[in-house]
Amino acid sequence: MTSEYEIKKEICEIGRRIYNKGMVAANDGNISVKISENEFLCTPTGVSKGFMTPDYICKVDKEGKVIQANGNFKPSSEIKMHMRVYKERPDVVSVVHAHPMYATGFAIAGIPLTQPIMPEAVITLGCVPIAEYGTPSTEEIPDAVSKYLPYYDAVLLENHGALTYADSLLAAYHKMESVEFYAQLLFIAKQLGGPQELSEAQVQRLYEIRRQFGMTGKHPADLCQNNKEGKASCFNCNEKGSHTPDTTELVSEITKRVIEQLGLK
Repeated sequence: MTSEYEIKKEICEIGRRIYNKGMVAANDGNISVKISENEFLCTPTGVSKGFMTPDYICKVDKEGKVIQANGNFKPSSEIKMHMRVYKERPDVVSVVHAHPMYATGFAIAGIPLTQPIMPEAVITLGCVPIAEYGTPSTEEIPDAVSKYLPYYDAVLLENHGALTYADSLLAAYHKMESVEFYAQLLFIAKQLGGPQELSEAQVQRLYEIRRQFGMTGKHPADLCQNNKEGKASCFNCNEKGSHTPDTTELVSEITKRVIEQLGLK
């Protein structure tokens, strides 16, 4: 079992990574890890995530109240957002919030990351919607994020940044990297005349590959608002993350053919 001190060291390492990659500036961003049902380690407010040591890390309960903190360190002002994720996603062990340049640019422009432009993004992320704007450190952001938590593992925060979460700290960080890489590629493709998107059939085949891999988390391939209503999966979203209906029979036929091609029938 990993010790609490080792987890604190890992949080500091991830903090250095997001800082060195330019995903945060100054004292921006926050990271947390669930260590028990009522104990969470988190980064402190008002410090650079690139220069932390283990003694900086605070411990809070599920209400965000301090259990242990050294010196003048206080838990991140965004701890309410982290606690909402843990409350509504029991599978989540870690949450990462940052301001990666390209992803945040899309969040500021009001453009969700929903275009299927590369297999890796389709398999690992699916859609990345935009949660409506909320004032930092208030309940507005947790409330805005809440409705997306059952369906996605990454969310853009309108005019703010990005939020990713997973069943390990490293996985949550990797999702943040993937979101930023996806956003950067989409931005470049738009400058070159617009991306050539994968077809619906290609997307559905990638979804099936994801299911075969048994990947953890929530994803349009496994759980989607549209699927629950008997409609097509994601990648037909408008700028606010809602879904445009598609022809159910066509999607059903495509899925059937993909399954037959993969020899899963």
